[in-house]
Amino acid sequence: MGRHSTERPRRRWLLPTVVICLVLSLGLSAWVAMAVSRKPAGCGEPVKVVVAASPDIAPALSLVVRGLDQPCAAIEVQSRESSQVAESLAISDGSARPQAWIPDSTLALRRARQLGAADVPESGPSVASSPVVLAVSEDVAKGFGWPAQPLTWAAVLASAGAGIVTGLPDPAKDAVGVSALLGLRAALTGGPSPNPDAAYASLLRRFSANTVDGETELLARVPGLGAAADVAPLTVFPASENSVLRHNVTRGESPLVAAYSEASPSLDYPFVELAGATQAQRAVIEPLIRALLGRPGAGAIADAGLRAAGGQALGGHADDERVTAQGVQSAVMPPSATVDEVLNQWAGINRNARVQVLIDVSGSMTEPVAGTGKTRMQVTLEAAEKGMHLFKPATQLRILTFATKLDGDADYREVLPMAPVGRQLAGGALDKLRAITAGPDGQTGLYDSLLDTYRVARKEWEPARLNVVIVMTDGRNSDPGGISSADLLTELGKLQEPGRPIPVIGIGIGPDADEVELRQIVAPTGGQAFVTRDPAKIADVFYGALSHLARG
Repeated sequence: MGRHSTERPRRRWLLPTVVICLVLSLGLSAWVAMAVSRKPAGCGEPVKVVVAASPDIAPALSLVVRGLDQPCAAIEVQSRESSQVAESLAISDGSARPQAWIPDSTLALRRARQLGAADVPESGPSVASSPVVLAVSEDVAKGFGWPAQPLTWAAVLASAGAGIVTGLPDPAKDAVGVSALLGLRAALTGGPSPNPDAAYASLLRRFSANTVDGETELLARVPGLGAAADVAPLTVFPASENSVLRHNVTRGESPLVAAYSEASPSLDYPFVELAGATQAQRAVIEPLIRALLGRPGAGAIADAGLRAAGGQALGGHADDERVTAQGVQSAVMPPSATVDEVLNQWAGINRNARVQVLIDVSGSMTEPVAGTGKTRMQVTLEAAEKGMHLFKPATQLRILTFATKLDGDADYREVLPMAPVGRQLAGGALDKLRAITAGPDGQTGLYDSLLDTYRVARKEWEPARLNVVIVMTDGRNSDPGGISSADLLTELGKLQEPGRPIPVIGIGIGPDADEVELRQIVAPTGGQAFVTRDPAKIADVFYGALSHLARG
C-alpha cells in the first residue's frame, strides 16, 4: 500500500480543487470572486446574490453554483477569510455586503456578533466539516512508531525531545487555534501529571513561542521548504485536515502526518443568510442551501478534500496512511463562556495584548520630579517608551494623550492608532512619542478620557489577548466640567462583562501621584494601581500587573 497513491483516478479527486484552494489561500488579492451569471430572454435583470465563503470551501461552492438551474440568477462567490468577513460585517470595509456567508467555523459568527454585527445569526446548518489535527512532519511521526502505530496527540505532546518544534495559529484570529487549545487541554486531563494546570501552562508556553496569524504561515515553515535561515522549522502544529491534504498534494517533498483528537472540535462551515436579503434574493439562496446539503454538495465537498457535516468518511484517500479516511467524531464547539475561558488562559500565558494607553499632558505634568532633573512629562514619556519595548511585537497598541479640550470638546487626542507594536516601532512611533508635550494651562480630564477610551476598548475587545487600558498620570482629575468620580465608577461598572475582562492599570508618576484616586478608578475593572518615581522600574510595574491579570 503506497502512502500517497499516484493512480490518476484517486489523484483526480483532489488535485484540481486543491490547486484552486491553494491559489485562494495564498491571497493573490484581498478576495477572489467567482461568479455565475445567466440572462436569458425574458428574465430582465438577473437577481444578484453575493455569498462570502471561506477559501477552503469556496471552490466547492462554485461548483455547486454552476450546476444550479436558476436561469434568472447571478450568484457571486467571494473567497474571503472568515475573520475578515466577521470584521467587515460589523464595520464596513467598503466591500459589497454579502447576502449569505459560509465561514470556516461557527466561531466566526460569534465573533461578528461580538464586534457589533447583531444581525448575524448565531448558527446555521453545517454544509461540510474538516477535523482539526496535529500536523506532524513525517520524519518526526516515524520516531513515534508511525505508521505501525497510530499517531496520537498524547504521545506527541508528551515529547519535548530533539526535532519537536511546535507552533500555533493565533487563536484570536483563527478557529483552528481555538479548537487546538481545547484539544490540548483535553489531552492533559486525567494524565499522569500531579499538577495538570501547571502542565497545561507549560504546554501553552511551548506552542506560544511560534504563534503566527494563520495556517499558511505554519505550513510555510515545514522542514525542507526553504524557510529563512533565522526562522526555526516547525514539526508539530495544529491544522485542519483539509490543509494537510492540500499541503501533501502540492508540497509532497515535505509531507505531514495527521494526528486526530475527538476533543478538538472540527471546522463546521455553517451556512447563514444575512440580514438585508430581499425576497427575490432569498428565493435564490434557498435552492443553493438545498443543493449544498444534497447530492451536488456532497460530491463537490468531497472533491475539495472536505468531509460531510457529520465527519463521515473522507472520499478518495482510503490508501493514504497520512490521514484517517474513515469517519471521525469530534467534540462540538462549546459555549462562548467556555471558549472565553480557554482564550483568557492563553492570553495570560502568551502575554499578547490589545492595549489602550492614555498619557496625561495636562499642566501639572510640567512640574519637576525631585532628584531627577526632569519634568513629570519627561519621566512619563520615558516610562511609556520603556513600556513599548516590553510588549510582544504582535501586541496591538494605541496611544492617546489627554488633558482638557485637546480635540474640539474631547479631552483626548490619538497619537498612535491601533496597530501591532512591531509596526509602530518600525514606523517611527518613538519619535512621535518623544514629541509629545504638556500644555501649561491644561486641566486633567482624566475621568472623561478614561471612560470614553474604556468604551472603545469594550467595543473592540478581542479574544485570546489581554485587553488592557493603561493610564499614565500624576493621578488626579482636575476637570471642573467633566463627570464626577461617582459617575465614572458607575459607568465603568456597567461596562463589565463576565469572561471578557478589560482591567485598567493606573500608573502614577511623580511625587504628587494620587494613589488613592488611582485605586478607586481601577477597582470596578479588576485592575491595579501603581506609583513609581523611577522610570527604570516600569518593567517591574508592567510585569507585576500582567502576572496579576494572568492569575485572575
